[in-house]
Amino acid sequence: MAACHLRSISLPSRSHPLTLSIEEQLYKLKASQSSSIGHKLSGLKKFLECVDNLLQLPHAQRTLSHEAKPVCRNALNESLELLDLCDFTREFFSRMKESVQELELSLRRRKGRVCGLTDEVDAYMVSRKKLNKAICKCLRNLKKKERNCTTAVFDSNTDLTNSINSVQEISLVVFESTLSSISQPMAKSKKSGYLKIEKIDDELLSLKSSKDISLSQLQNLLKELEAFESSIKEAEEELECIYRRLVKPRVSLLNILNH
Repeated sequence: MAACHLRSISLPSRSHPLTLSIEEQLYKLKASQSSSIGHKLSGLKKFLECVDNLLQLPHAQRTLSHEAKPVCRNALNESLELLDLCDFTREFFSRMKESVQELELSLRRRKGRVCGLTDEVDAYMVSRKKLNKAICKCLRNLKKKERNCTTAVFDSNTDLTNSINSVQEISLVVFESTLSSISQPMAKSKKSGYLKIEKIDDELLSLKSSKDISLSQLQNLLKELEAFESSIKEAEEELECIYRRLVKPRVSLLNILNH
């Protein structure tokens, strides 16, 4: 991915509500390192909406169509990559949900006290290992792209280009955090603020070879799995909305270039 290069293209007024809203949303996203994945995805959705509204301004369209076509073309290329990344992320969450649902189904077949969950846990872990391998590959590529992206810093001369370039920058950060929430880390860490999957893994491994597992233990585990599945579904819905939000600025940029 090409590096993000900023040019001095200004909006008519620094005090424009959309400019201020974009800056505010960007600040909130950068400050939300310990927030839930759902909160980050919701923030990205609002941010993308603000950027598209900015692109609808007549002055922004005139400026981009006459003075900054290279910026538009670069943003269009980046938008395709972000759409692919969003699609990959949705697919990874869908696969994670399927693994959890299969585990839930196998546990519900158990009745009364049981001895060990070796088969069920092993099947789940094999599925998780395959998924984690794919996610880790995607995360490595993400980190490379992030290094090529210049951080947007708002000032009176670069509001418009910073708004466009910050779409790639903050989207990469949010997608990385989102994917990390369902990956298996090399070492336990609380950086993501999303430890539910690690907690479930620990409990599964603990119960895997237990000689005597009570019905209440199974029920508690199922409740945690159901809660985790629910959070995955919420993330899928937000990712679907983000995909549509990513399409809208792309259409706006295409229209600007074609006029």
